[in-house]
Amino acid sequence: MVLYIIDHPYHYEAENLCRVFYPFDRVTVQHEFMPSDENRTVYTAEENGEYIVRIEDADGKTERKAKVGAETEYGMVSLLFDAFCAHTGKMPRCGMLTGIHPIKLLRQLTEQHGEAEAARLFREKYFVSNEKTALAVRTLRAQKPITDKVRENDYSLYISVPFCPTRCAYCSFSSGCSFVSQSVEKAKKQIPEYHRLLLEELKETAKVADALGLNLRAVYVGGGTPTTFSAEQLSEMIRVVKESFDMSQCEELTVEAGRPDTIDRAKLDALLKSGVSRISINPQTLQDNVLENIGRRHTAQQTVDAFHLAREAGFTNINMDLIVGLPGDTYETFCDTIEKVIALDPENVTVHALALKRSSFITQSGEINKAHADAALADRMMAYAEKRLTERGLEPYYLYRQSRMAGNLENTGWAKPGTECAYNIFTMDETETVLACGAGGVTKLKNPYSEDLSRIFNFKYSYEYISRYPEILERKEGIAKQYEQFRKRLH
Repeated sequence: MVLYIIDHPYHYEAENLCRVFYPFDRVTVQHEFMPSDENRTVYTAEENGEYIVRIEDADGKTERKAKVGAETEYGMVSLLFDAFCAHTGKMPRCGMLTGIHPIKLLRQLTEQHGEAEAARLFREKYFVSNEKTALAVRTLRAQKPITDKVRENDYSLYISVPFCPTRCAYCSFSSGCSFVSQSVEKAKKQIPEYHRLLLEELKETAKVADALGLNLRAVYVGGGTPTTFSAEQLSEMIRVVKESFDMSQCEELTVEAGRPDTIDRAKLDALLKSGVSRISINPQTLQDNVLENIGRRHTAQQTVDAFHLAREAGFTNINMDLIVGLPGDTYETFCDTIEKVIALDPENVTVHALALKRSSFITQSGEINKAHADAALADRMMAYAEKRLTERGLEPYYLYRQSRMAGNLENTGWAKPGTECAYNIFTMDETETVLACGAGGVTKLKNPYSEDLSRIFNFKYSYEYISRYPEILERKEGIAKQYEQFRKRLH
C-alpha cells in the first residue's frame, strides 16, 4: 500500500488508520504524488481549503472531500475513516481511535465535560461502539480511586529483565535480545554481567530520585521473563531496590514470573521473602497444540502446576495473561481456556488481542492465522472473556491498544476489586513519572503541571546495554535536567 501525505502534517494518524483496515499491508508513505504499481493506494491531501481522500484498489475507488474546519486534524482523520468504512464495508468497534491510550483520552474528556458527555463524544465523534464505550467508562471508574491519589512528585520504577527460555512466535523482540532470540548457552553467559550492571543502574537511579525528592509508589519487574534469573539473583536484585530506594510510600512490588518453565519453589520463596506482593503466571493459552504453535516449550499442565505452587508458597495476588487470536486457537478452545483460568481463581486476568509485529516469527513466515484475520471471531472471543470475567466479579482497570491487533481490539486488565496493579494504570494512563532500568527500559518523565511527557531510552538489547553501559548513566543525567525545566515553568 502507498499512502500519500500531501501538504498536511497528519502522517501518524493516517498511517495508523491504514493499519486498522488493512493490518497486513506494508504501508509506504510518500509526500509527493507519483504513479505507483502498488495494488492499493490511499491519497490524502489539503488543496485549496479542502481535505481530499481517495482510496483505490481492486475493489474500486472511494473519494471524499470536506472543507478544512477548526478541528483540522480531526477533520482529515474523520474524513479518511469515513472513506475506509465506505470502501471496505467495515465499522471497527473501536471506531477511529488509533492511539495507544484511549482511557487517557476518555479521562481528559471526562475532566472537561463530565462522564456522560465524554461517553457521548466517544460514540458520536470517535465512532466507538456502545460496547467498547461502556468498557472504557468502566475502566476509567475502576482506576479513578488510584489516579486521584497521585501527587506531583510521585513516580514508579520499572526494571527490565529481557531474557526468556524461548522466543514466542508472536514476540516482537528481534535479534540481539538474549534468551529471546539467541541460543540458551550464549544468553546464559550474558546474565551475570547484565545482572551486575542492572544493580549498579538501580543504585544510580535511586540517587537521582532521592536528590529530586520523588516519592516511589510502585515497583514493576518485567521482561522478557524475570524468573530466568536464579533465586539468588532475584533476591539480590530486590534487596538492592529496597536498600537503595525510599520504600516508605511504595504500595506494591510486582514481578512477572511469566513462563511456568522458569518457576520453581526456590524462586517463589525468594520473591515472597523479599516482599513481592504480586506476580504474573502467564499461560497465554491452556491448549497444548496452541502452545506448540507459538513456540512455547511447556504444557498447559505446567502452567496449572506453577499456579498451585505459587498459592502454596503464599502468594495472594496473581495475574494470568491470555491472548485472543493465537494460531490454531478456535472459539471453543479459547472459551475452554477462559473456563480453566476462572477455575484457578486468579486475582487478575489480562486479556490481550494478538498484535503481529513485523519482526515476529508469525509475520516473517507469512502465516496469518484465522483468528487474527477474522475480526468477527476475535470479537466473539473477547466478548466471551468480558462476559465471564464480569460474572466472576472482576472489573476492567486498565486498557491499551497496539497496531495490527486482532479485530482492531484492545488489551484489557481485569482485577478483583482491591487487587489492581497501580503500576499498570500509571504507565498506560501516563499519570505519573516512570523511571526505567535495564535493557529496553523507557523512562517517561511526566510534567506534574501539565500533560507533557518526556522520554529517555535505554539501549534495547542486552548486549548493547552491557557494552555501552556508561552511556546509560549519562542519559540518567537528563532526568534531573528535565525536572528542573518542569519546575521552572511552574514558577
